[in-house]
Amino acid sequence: MDIEKRDFNAIIKAIQEDDSRYSSGAYYFLREALDYTIKDSFDTETSSRLSQHISGQELLEGIKHYALDRYGPMAYELFKSWGVNNCKDFGNIVFNLVDCQVLGKNENDSPKDFEKGYNFKKTFQEPFAPKSDITLKKPRLY
Repeated sequence: MDIEKRDFNAIIKAIQEDDSRYSSGAYYFLREALDYTIKDSFDTETSSRLSQHISGQELLEGIKHYALDRYGPMAYELFKSWGVNNCKDFGNIVFNLVDCQVLGKNENDSPKDFEKGYNFKKTFQEPFAPKSDITLKKPRLY
């Protein structure tokens, strides 16, 4: 069967039969985040890239920006609900899709590329946490 004609839903179900760690939402999100990253990385006006390859670190940055833009303070909890707790989990999802020939890779790509990402809690929760230095003023009594 031609890869382009394969149904993404069927591919995810097949992956989940072998690896049930991640919900289907994580796969759909990764696909959208990859599109976002590619669009951002290969903007013809700003890019002088010779290759259209996205590294693991570039994808992680795209995931971060896309998640914060799309889900804001809910990104962290949403990722947890999908079984995604760290950058390494996104690497596992990517390589599940590589194994099914949905995504390609070059000889230098490895799941280890996703191990040195960012701290999820710091990245997806701290920007939205209340500032501890805020002091409340007593209301004026008239």
